[in-house]
Amino acid sequence: MYSLNAAVPGRVRGIAGDLYPHLAGFADVREDHSICVKRLGDDEPYKTLADRARTALSDAPAFEVAVTGIDYFAEPTSGTDPVVYLVVESPGLLAVHETLVDAFGALPGLEGADYVPHVTLARDGDVADAERLAEREIEPVTWTVSELAFTDALHTNAIGTIPLGE
Repeated sequence: MYSLNAAVPGRVRGIAGDLYPHLAGFADVREDHSICVKRLGDDEPYKTLADRARTALSDAPAFEVAVTGIDYFAEPTSGTDPVVYLVVESPGLLAVHETLVDAFGALPGLEGADYVPHVTLARDGDVADAERLAEREIEPVTWTVSELAFTDALHTNAIGTIPLGE
């Protein structure tokens, strides 16, 4: 499934790195970090999806994002639980997500009204460990997202970008 993601700065990757030893009890610990802005699907060729996304976001401005804490999904919509993540706050990100939902539709349980912007740290561990992590405080990090990256169906490679306006 193709998606549009926002990159995170080194300071956010640093928080994830600092938390890495505390994630040892989780079966799946993320090593690459980003914010999934919208899943685009895989029922159309990449070029068609990219053209539709670029058109939908042609007037979208750059937006500010803040990572403000740690939380977890006890029962995620899909996959193994729990999912520990960094909390993302951003009205601009939510606006871009809604624009893309209008253009592509929403995946039930994941997008639209159910969308929770976050940076996944780990999944498939003990809920008590997730609860302990969620009690930790982090130094908030704020940055500006000025482009979104298309990722491939495996979410491993950026295959294009959409610059956002000022």
